[in-house]
Amino acid sequence: MIISYYDFQNLPDRLAQYDFVMAHGRLISERITPQSKYVLYEVSSFSVELIYNIPHDKIIGMNIFDNKSSYLNGY
Repeated sequence: MIISYYDFQNLPDRLAQYDFVMAHGRLISERITPQSKYVLYEVSSFSVELIYNIPHDKIIGMNIFDNKSSYLNGY
């Protein structure tokens, strides 16, 4: 499903954003530390990093990256 960066930002709440990423995002990479797991997803024309707290098995953060600049530069 295609969604714009701005429409994603305007979803009703963080839970709706998390659900959208997990349902429609494409896993790009993940990195695990003793306490956290960082998972990077591609969603339409932007990327979302979800940060999990491993001991509590829950999402504790999210970073959203607008990938528009890479398209403007012809890459």
